Amino acid sequence: MKQAHVIGLGKSGIAAARLLRQQGWSVVLSDRNPAPLAADQQAQLQAEGISVRLGYSYTPDDSSPLVVVSPGVPWDIPALEAARWAGLEVIGETELAWRALQHRPWVGITGTNGKTTTTALTAAIFRAAGLNAPACGNIGYAACDLALQPTPPDWVVAELSSYQIEASPTLAPRLGLWTTLTPDHLQRHKTLNNYARIKASLLQRSEYAVFNGDDPYLRQHIPVEFPKAYWTSVQGPAAIAPLVPSTYLEDGWVQFQGQPIVPAEALNMVGDHNQQNLLMAVSAACLAGIDPAAIAQGVSTFPGVPHRLEHICTWQGIDFINDSKATNYDAAEVGLRSVAAPAILIAGGDPKPGEDGPWLQRIQEKAATVLLIGDAAPQFARRLAEVGYGPYEIVETMDRAVRRGAELAQSLEAKVVLLSPACASFDQYPNFEERGEHFRRLCLSQFT
Repeated sequence: MKQAHVIGLGKSGIAAARLLRQQGWSVVLSDRNPAPLAADQQAQLQAEGISVRLGYSYTPDDSSPLVVVSPGVPWDIPALEAARWAGLEVIGETELAWRALQHRPWVGITGTNGKTTTTALTAAIFRAAGLNAPACGNIGYAACDLALQPTPPDWVVAELSSYQIEASPTLAPRLGLWTTLTPDHLQRHKTLNNYARIKASLLQRSEYAVFNGDDPYLRQHIPVEFPKAYWTSVQGPAAIAPLVPSTYLEDGWVQFQGQPIVPAEALNMVGDHNQQNLLMAVSAACLAGIDPAAIAQGVSTFPGVPHRLEHICTWQGIDFINDSKATNYDAAEVGLRSVAAPAILIAGGDPKPGEDGPWLQRIQEKAATVLLIGDAAPQFARRLAEVGYGPYEIVETMDRAVRRGAELAQSLEAKVVLLSPACASFDQYPNFEERGEHFRRLCLSQFT
């Protein structure tokens, strides 16, 4: 029996191990964390015939010719480089799912910001058309989970990070969507060009490529490379000339190639960026042949995305909004731009490199005060002081931030307390979802 080694015990790694086992492989599933699983989970995996090694750092082994890597594992660590040098096949979990599901059409959605909302909205529209089209990848299911289901999906709608694309060399979607590009993950990819090249590779392998024409980087760098691309613009057909948008806003309607599809106001989400996400999702639906009535139904009933400008509660006229998914400066700037001023901003966490100028300018325009948490607090305090912004406080923890935010919102007559961290979460939480859930629990326990 052939043996495979899966690195990482998150949901992607576990799904990959189970899929390989179903395909007849002998599977070792390892994680360098000594206790990533509850004892009953570990026992269940071992009962399924999957060998689990905890507190184990992978080293290449000729007995395992296939190595499958979870998205969070860096693609260029020495052990994986050594495995490739030794002739072992190293792939990501999404690539494994593609090999099992390439007979189904895929929508592959990537971008620095906007991809989660676009993915969730696209899946909602496809479901409104009666299709089995679950969201997977960075949201929803692990991609390999879909391959494990007894009935294969009609469409695979996948949010794909640069990490997943990098580790999926043959993944070729029917539809490829690219929402935005700004500097992110540079600690892994080193340069913006490397980061962009990885994302572009997905679109190059896609049958149809759709780009957000309102994104400055994409508009400047993509047209020559993708002469047959489909473009979108919330500013109308003339705004991105000489490009010709296929999907655009005109007279309050989303239009696809001149045909009105759905009123723009049908999407119950704030912010111009969400109108851009709407155009991307409608493009995918139209290219997939979905009827405009189903598109309108999917858009109008879409509830939004957890942790992305998610309204938690209103207390004494103050809205508490969870934007925990804003893990970089650009996403946090969009979040602050989208809420009413004056706002109390909660920011901080595990800091990332990036250009913070537009974010700092937006703070000066819209924030009554900034409450700083996590490892980034001293750094953010310095940057705020450097640009002459005075009303900030280092409160360190989410508990203190929520309590203090409510106090200041009352005294400063702020309309919003906004968690929009501009940081990863790994200093205090395992992921941005846990950070957002903590904010939610605190708000609901204190203000409802």
